[in-house]
Amino acid sequence: MHKTLYWLTKDLRIDDNAALIAAAKSDSLLCVYCIEPRWFSQYRFHTASMGAHRWQFIRQCLADLRVALATYGQEILFVVGEPDRCLAELVERHAIDRLVCSFLPGTDEAAALVGLAARRPELIIDTQDTYTLFDRTSSPLPKERVVSYSKFRTLAERTDTLLPVDAPASLPPLPAGISFAELRKAEIPDLSGYSHLEPFFEGGESAAKRHLKSYFGSTHASSYKKTRNELDGWDTSSKLSPWLNSGSLSARRALSHLRSYEQTAGANDSTYWLYIELLWREYFQWIAVQIGPKLFSLRGISSCGGFKCFYPERFEKWCQGTTPYPLVNACMKQLKATGYLSNRGRQIAASCLVNELEMDWRYGAAWFEHQLCDYDVASNWGNWQYIAGVGVDPRGGRHFNLQKQTETFDPTGSYVARWSPGPVLQTLDTRDAADWPIG
Repeated sequence: MHKTLYWLTKDLRIDDNAALIAAAKSDSLLCVYCIEPRWFSQYRFHTASMGAHRWQFIRQCLADLRVALATYGQEILFVVGEPDRCLAELVERHAIDRLVCSFLPGTDEAAALVGLAARRPELIIDTQDTYTLFDRTSSPLPKERVVSYSKFRTLAERTDTLLPVDAPASLPPLPAGISFAELRKAEIPDLSGYSHLEPFFEGGESAAKRHLKSYFGSTHASSYKKTRNELDGWDTSSKLSPWLNSGSLSARRALSHLRSYEQTAGANDSTYWLYIELLWREYFQWIAVQIGPKLFSLRGISSCGGFKCFYPERFEKWCQGTTPYPLVNACMKQLKATGYLSNRGRQIAASCLVNELEMDWRYGAAWFEHQLCDYDVASNWGNWQYIAGVGVDPRGGRHFNLQKQTETFDPTGSYVARWSPGPVLQTLDTRDAADWPIG
């Protein structure tokens, strides 16, 4: 048996958590969550990774998980700093011989594990697949080449996904010398400096379960395909993404609820399309694993380049929703106010930055990373590559006609009136172009 350190990342739940089940096979267990100062400082493309909406949601997820772990006699140790250094120190201090964590597609997480292995080569590092429908052995994406989504979908629909697993019956005690009472008294460190916001989503596994019950207890899933492109409204889409992308809900558990719903309410094009959306998320996860740092490259996975110019004035107006484009302004103001934007709204705003404003797509991706409550590295950066024409889209990018989008998705002007009323800027200053030599 082992003395195990469980590094919590995007697996903030008890249910269907292979990492927690693996960690439970130990003599003692210490659960740790690392809070990195760089999340809250300018990181990629002069933008902090962690914005107020997501940080508030994650803190709620962690608070909810602490309550659940307490029923097992367990708690979370919060540490501040770079994960490889913090984890290595804990390994030495508590004579830990094994680390368990979730396998994630992000390059930062991979680099942290490489750094930890270099610091503690004797440490057993056990990574579990908790974040995706498939695991690394069953992923339908060919490992030797990038394929289109349509090809991936065909392969995925022929591949069985793993069934969700129940929560462990018990967990090992804390290592000797660590007091449950002392850990329990500790507050979640907050390095953000953000003020409190009215939450659009409630974080945590308990909230995820309530939302699953509510959504699949209604008939909304049966009309999803008809409503999924609407710009506003709580019931127009599943709204599962914040819980999926924080790890307080597993993709496998979400799929199992969908299958149960189909058995009772009947399957149709809409329920099938919900499954398709889960596969889209899955596709971007495995693409991110395959391409690694190219996820953040100007040229992405293509041989052609995108716009490399940076226009500070244009970018600021796009971020704040004060461009000459009313629909885009409404999208950006909704994003800033709530931390959420519909899939259609994200595509419209991204297309505007890339095509109308002729800017480096990565600055837009970084701003979405900062603002989105449901941020996921693979989906966010992969979708931005898709719009910019440097990703997996075989058609070479997407340019949305803003007038047509307005007529189709906001014909009465109600969305713009709600989120961006008032006068609209008529022109943009084009004299502030700056060419950033950032590859």
